[in-house]
Parts: sequence; structure tokens; C-alpha cells
Amino acid sequence: MCRFFLPLALALAASASGSALAQYGNGSAAPLPGQATAPAHSPSLSGAPASPAPLTLAGAIRLAIESSPELSAARHEVEATEGSRLQAGVFQNPTLLVEAEDQRRSTRTTTVLLSQPFELGGKRGARIEAADRAVDVARVQLEGREADLRANVSAAFFATLISQDRVRLAQASLDLARNGSQAAGKRVTAGKISPVEETKAKVAEANVRLELIQARGELQTNLQQLRAVMGGRSSIDAVDGDALVVPKPPPEEAIEERITNAPSVRQSRLEIRRLGALADLEKAKRIPDITLNAGAKRDQEQGRTQAVLGISVPLPLFDTNRGNLLDALRRQDKADDDARALELRLRAEVGAARQRYLSATSEVAALQSDILPGAQSAFDAATKGFELGKFSYLDALDAQRTLLQARSQYLRSLADAHRAVTDLDRLLGGPASADGAPVSIH
Repeated sequence: MCRFFLPLALALAASASGSALAQYGNGSAAPLPGQATAPAHSPSLSGAPASPAPLTLAGAIRLAIESSPELSAARHEVEATEGSRLQAGVFQNPTLLVEAEDQRRSTRTTTVLLSQPFELGGKRGARIEAADRAVDVARVQLEGREADLRANVSAAFFATLISQDRVRLAQASLDLARNGSQAAGKRVTAGKISPVEETKAKVAEANVRLELIQARGELQTNLQQLRAVMGGRSSIDAVDGDALVVPKPPPEEAIEERITNAPSVRQSRLEIRRLGALADLEKAKRIPDITLNAGAKRDQEQGRTQAVLGISVPLPLFDTNRGNLLDALRRQDKADDDARALELRLRAEVGAARQRYLSATSEVAALQSDILPGAQSAFDAATKGFELGKFSYLDALDAQRTLLQARSQYLRSLADAHRAVTDLDRLLGGPASADGAPVSIH
């Protein structure tokens, strides 16, 4: 991958010509597509600034997963539902009744009863099924939270990486503008150009300096956002990566399978099953439970003990649980409608994100193959012509502005491509590749 953002000031300093603009035009330009590039670890706009411990994307995701309070809350929710599942399977406790009649010992009658309720109609099985589905829902929610966290960290990481490149580009642009302004000043002193052109050069330098201030502010904002999604780690000052490498989204033929297996879709389906189990439980509640009683009755006056057996059954004359059953059935229907609406919305959002990715990568390819080389060529010709007196400094300044705008657009297109991929990861529930490693878009 070619690198268009080598520091222009170094290129200017390396040239032997006395004019700064002429130096850049005499062969100090950044490499074009197809030319040799610096390795990924060399100082360039695509690498992180030198730091004691540069943060990689894999490291950022690992640290975020370790310290995320949202993931911790989701894990506790899973543990809570597992506790509910354990409770759903237990049988009801028996009841011990001791009753004494008459306070006189000689004529007292004492009754001891043990009552055991029994659930009928499959209530326990339906309750266990509902609890199992609740555990499944919580686990898928945890998976979705982790996918969201990965996507948020990736988005913040690449936004920071692009900001670092933008700062380097702004610094290189300022060096170029400063040298151009100095060259214009020397030509004014020599009486070769009008002082108005020197003024224009200084204004252009001031504008580039303002862009550098804005780029540095944007970098600090993105660093703060990255620290926030990583659990508030304040020691992050720079990131290490290559912004020119964008992970590929899944191929179009695999999108359908990824959509059906997305955490949000699976969660909605499990929610339908959970509500269905709750509806079955409400159906089972229409069948009354029974309670068996067994014990003994001791009559002190007669001196004998009698066995006591009994059964109690509630009569469903007034409460037949129809209201709860209707509520559960309609909630299941609502969940089914919500699931279908969610899947339709997910397909639309995935399609939009994929289209944004294709548009962004098309822009990157066009900038690489046509726009940046053309802008570079025009800039070289303008600066050479300015040195030979064939063009005014305004022509060279316009060519410089066009080149810098093309490079800024290149960064914006790369940022759009990264955002589109992270949006796809968030929607589909995982990184684009099997191991999450970035894959070159070329």
C-alpha cells in the first residue's frame, strides 16, 4: 500500500535547490501507487507516534473486555438467570401442622399432619423451560454486548488512528506552507513577485496552522473516547496501527447466514420461545394442584392414636387464569412481530453499511489511482514553473491546496471505510474475519 503522507518538510529539506517549492517539485514527492513504500513500523502518517507502549487494536479490545462494566453487568445477568433456572426446578416444600385441642392433658387431643402439594398439568416442566430460555437470552445478550464493545473499540481506535494521520498531514502541510511562504518572501525581496502574493502565502500558512490546531483537538477528543470505551484507562496517549489497511466485510453470499445468526436476531427468537414457555405455564396453571395430607391424631382421653389422611383440591370456579393466559399469548405474538421487524430492519442497516463500505473503498481506489497522482503531478509542474518564472505563486498555491485537499479526502474516505466495517461488525455480531485480523482492501 502506497503512503501519500510522508512529511513534506523532510522532502523539502532533502532537495538541493534553494527554493522550497522547487525542492518539492524536483523529486521529493511522496510515493505514488506502485512505488516502494516505507515499512509499517517506519515513521509515517499511517503509524502511531513514538510511545513507550503503543496500543494495538487487539490489545485495545482485550483491555476493554477485561475492564468493561457493561460486560460485567451482562455476566452477572447470566449468573442471575442461572440461579432462577436452579430455583425453577425445585419441588414445593411440605408443610408440618401440629394442633392441640383442650388444655387439660388428660382430655387433650393432638393432631400432627404433614401436607405435601403436588403440581399438576406440567407446571414444573413449563417453568424449567421458561427459565432455560431466559438463560439462553441472557447469554446471547452477553454475546451481543461483547460484539458492540468490540465494534465500539474498533471504531474509536481507527478514529484515533486516522486523527493521528491527520495531525501528521497537517504538520507536513504547515511545513510546506511555511517553506512556500519563506520562498515567496525571498522572491518579493528580490523584486520578482508582488508583495500581494507573499500576503496570500502567509494567509495560506495561517489557515494550515489552524487546521493543525483542529487536527490536534480532534485527536485528543478521539483519544478520550477510546479511553472511555476501554473502561476509563487514562494512560493511552497514542495507538499503533496502519490506517491504510481496512478489514474486509463478509462476502455478499455470506451476509444472509450472518444475519440469521446475528445476536439480536437470535435473541428475538429465543425471546419468542421464552414467552411461549411462559404461555404454556399459564395454561398449566388452569389445572389445579392437589395437596396430600397425612398424619396422626392422638386422643389422650380414649388412649388411642388414629391415622389421618386427606386431600385438598382448589375449585376453579372464579379464577380460571384466563387473563394471565391471554396476556402471555399476546406477548408471544408481539415478540414474534418484533422479531420479524427486527430482521427487516437489520437487513436494511446491513445493506446500507455494506454500500457505505463499497462507496468508501471506491473513493479510496479513485484517489489512489487518479486523483492523488494527478494532484501530485499538477503540484510538481506548478512549483517547477514557479521556479522558472512561468507561473505565478498563486498557481503554485492553488496546486498545493488541491494536493492537500486530495490527501485530506483520502483520509476521510479511509475513515468512512473503517466506520462501515465496524458498523457491520456491530450489526452482525463479530469481526469480519475469523480471527479479527485486518485484511488489506487491495
